[in-house]
Amino acid sequence: MSQKLVPLIALQKLDLRIMEIKDQRRKIPERLSLAEAPLREATQLLTDTQAAIETLIKERRAHEKDLEAHEAQTEKMKTHASSLKTNKEYQAHLFEIELANKRRGEFEEKILLSMEKIEQLQQTAKEAQEKADVAGKIFAEEKKVLDGQDQVLAKELAQLEARQSEAARLIDKNLLARYNQIKAAKKEQALAAVRDGMCAGCRLQIPPQLIAQVKRSDDLHVCPYCRRMLYWEGEVPTESPSALSEAKKKDLEVGESV
Repeated sequence: MSQKLVPLIALQKLDLRIMEIKDQRRKIPERLSLAEAPLREATQLLTDTQAAIETLIKERRAHEKDLEAHEAQTEKMKTHASSLKTNKEYQAHLFEIELANKRRGEFEEKILLSMEKIEQLQQTAKEAQEKADVAGKIFAEEKKVLDGQDQVLAKELAQLEARQSEAARLIDKNLLARYNQIKAAKKEQALAAVRDGMCAGCRLQIPPQLIAQVKRSDDLHVCPYCRRMLYWEGEVPTESPSALSEAKKKDLEVGESV
């Protein structure tokens, strides 16, 4: 493996961890919002229920006022009974009283119906308040955990970014610029290991000759498909002494024959 890539590989490990931490921190508000959802729902239900109760209370009071006004009007009608002279007028008066009583019953029914609805909604509000209290406690605990995770990640991120700056200073500027250019284009790692005859970046088969060059050469080599800089993860195979002696013997034999 090219020794030029050793500091780049170390830098890439830092870069990948930094990307991972930033991604985790970016998701924390989403997780926080998701954890808060039950509390928001319970709170909204409580708010809507309380608003409905207030509306019904106003309606009940309006019906009560209408009933009071109707009662006052009915009393006036009753006081006129002594001034009636004919049986026809008296019968008409009784009919009006009957209608007034019927109307009074309608007002009372509306008042009772409003009271029943208010009672039902008050029970709903009580249950919503209990749910909101429980959801609030759960959310507070989850928020505490997520805030703690964010603080730990932020601390690690600061340390990694400091190490990242130090690592970048150890790399040749031209090589670092090339690395950053590839990383920006790929949105991820600029270097890829050669594994099982394939580029670990694009997962495509690499020509055997290029693999041999990556193993042994100190020059930089790139994947012909994704253009990432390639490096060999394993140990570079070395020829055994016996293989070397055999090669020398063949060279001598060739020289003697010539």
